[in-house]
Amino acid sequence: MATIAGISGNQYIPGTKVYDDVKYQYATSTYGKERDLNPALIVQPKTKEDIVLTLKYAKEKKIAVAIKTGGHQYSGASSTSAPNIQLDLETSFRGVDDRAIFEKDGKAYARTSVSWSLGEFNAWLTENKLFVPHGQCTEVHIGGHVQTGGYGQLARSFGLFGDHVLSLEIVDTDGNFKEVTKATDPDLFWAFLGGSPGNLGVITHFTIQVHRDQDYNGSRGMKALYFYDTKTLKRLIDILVEMSDNDDFPRNYDLCISVLSSAFPVLDLWPDLDEWMARAHPELYGKDGLIAWPRTIIVYAQWVPFESGDVCDFSWFDRIKEGSDRILGDNDVEEKPMSQLTGDWIFRNVREFEHPYVKRTYTTNSRTLGKDGWADWVVNRIDAIVRPEHNRCWLSAQLQCFGGKNSMLARNAGNGTAYSWRDTSIGCTMDCFHSEETKDRAEDWQKVNDEEAIGPNGIFSKQDRRVLWGSYGDWNLDAVWNAYFEDREKYEKLQQIRKRADPYGIFTPNPFCVKRAD
Repeated sequence: MATIAGISGNQYIPGTKVYDDVKYQYATSTYGKERDLNPALIVQPKTKEDIVLTLKYAKEKKIAVAIKTGGHQYSGASSTSAPNIQLDLETSFRGVDDRAIFEKDGKAYARTSVSWSLGEFNAWLTENKLFVPHGQCTEVHIGGHVQTGGYGQLARSFGLFGDHVLSLEIVDTDGNFKEVTKATDPDLFWAFLGGSPGNLGVITHFTIQVHRDQDYNGSRGMKALYFYDTKTLKRLIDILVEMSDNDDFPRNYDLCISVLSSAFPVLDLWPDLDEWMARAHPELYGKDGLIAWPRTIIVYAQWVPFESGDVCDFSWFDRIKEGSDRILGDNDVEEKPMSQLTGDWIFRNVREFEHPYVKRTYTTNSRTLGKDGWADWVVNRIDAIVRPEHNRCWLSAQLQCFGGKNSMLARNAGNGTAYSWRDTSIGCTMDCFHSEETKDRAEDWQKVNDEEAIGPNGIFSKQDRRVLWGSYGDWNLDAVWNAYFEDREKYEKLQQIRKRADPYGIFTPNPFCVKRAD
């Protein structure tokens, strides 16, 4: 394919090392061949006018454009194959005018471009003593993140990243610059936030309400590390389940548990850990002075006050930290501004393991997980893949409480966004990385998880409830729409909006999108 005349940014065609480097995304290691993530042209626009030219060219040639900001979508949905085009916004809008903070009527707001990573965005807010709920992967970029929700540590206490959006600045299918709000186009605003990410137009900037540290004085957090064993894991998951099953559990608390196989780069989560580990556990270091990281459990626990009379229940933290091998900071449960705590929760590694993967993210609305014995089941399933030595499979699991009637994830239902499964009580991610030789082992392990956890007799959820950011399985979204959206009425509404926003098919670069209405 020829390059596009008039583009001021970079353009890359297949057959060069630069092209191979630029086309790489998180999903390449697993789906690069199976799903042909090889666009005919990669465009890195410098301006909105470059985007207009790209869309015009695609319309003339009757091809599609895949939009990428960070390329972290697990199934490869932010990529495409020839003859389509990859529109790469990762470096497009990073000037001084591409982000700003302002206050109005005692509230704080941020206007930002989509080209910043989550780590950069978090650091910028922290410098200004501000915060917002968001995810935990540092290299995720906020353009895709905001469209798929922005699930993270603060989801119970503050809701989703996308719940805080006030306006979206887009380039539409005809090359028009538009600001989309609940007032100007409520259907399109709704669909952009949780409907069909990347398939409705090109978001370049958005404005979001953020929170001020000064309004939440006394917030506290704890990050604790445990060497892996099933007794500890069961005790911690019991606490998580107890919290999840209690519909009246206070909004103030957030809890997340991660389980990591050996060889996980724990220093990326805990930069000061190496010095402590060398003193406390010299037996883990080889003759070359390099540590062989053991299997670990890491817990993220947080409390934030919302009213003057709110009092932290330290016994909750005490139960969690029992038997911990390492606590972040000097005081076990640190009193810290929320903007700093949000930085503590971020994973600083680019990806969990440098291997292909078989990923799963399940959600449930069950309030009887304790009675149903799910904690025992999930501990046994985790142990089946983590315990064996040298099985050439590596687990990255994350279990988090989202639910209860006080949860802002639930209370934000009906706020003008399309994010699904607002009644979620627990989210459970179990990602199994593997070598080329052990792919069958990883797939067999996940097959048992699917069969036993999900479905009418499932111990975790009676319904298959997936999230767009953690998609897996069938790449044809239309074939599995009911795993991502609550009902047919919602899906058909999205289909109609897709038809209006993408009449020429420019924003339909692969099968993982809401099918346009006929």
